[in-house]
Amino acid sequence: MDFGPKEALEKLRKYCAYQERSHADVSQKMWDLEIPSEWKDDIVLGLMKENFLNEERFARTYARGKFKIKKWGKVKITHGLKKHEVSKKCIQLALTEIDQDDYLRVLKDTIELKLSQLKEKNHWKRRSAICRFAAQRGFESSLINEQLNSLQS
Repeated sequence: MDFGPKEALEKLRKYCAYQERSHADVSQKMWDLEIPSEWKDDIVLGLMKENFLNEERFARTYARGKFKIKKWGKVKITHGLKKHEVSKKCIQLALTEIDQDDYLRVLKDTIELKLSQLKEKNHWKRRSAICRFAAQRGFESSLINEQLNSLQS
């Protein structure tokens, strides 16, 4: 490491400006850059004051992106945010970014996609495969069952 605290802060500003980052991402980056621990609190405070680092904004952006682009369910999004060490309050706020009608439509599309791919004839094995698939995508089992029941009626 051949730089002082000002240069370290500037490197982290650029890191945060490129895309939304969590506090855990920034901590990992500081560790990777071998920034001395006595500088870390001041750097994080500086990034927060300058609005480069904002936990709620990160959580909301993460939830929107994972839902709209990757078609993840709320369970998987919650696990991802917990991995980023986001607070429960911010996780709850982030999940409000997902419109319930869109959420149910994506779940229905997910189920229909899997249904179209299955060659299994046994009703219970098909249902089980669909439930596993949708659950792996992060959807709640109660909603999966509701959707399956509505598709069959």
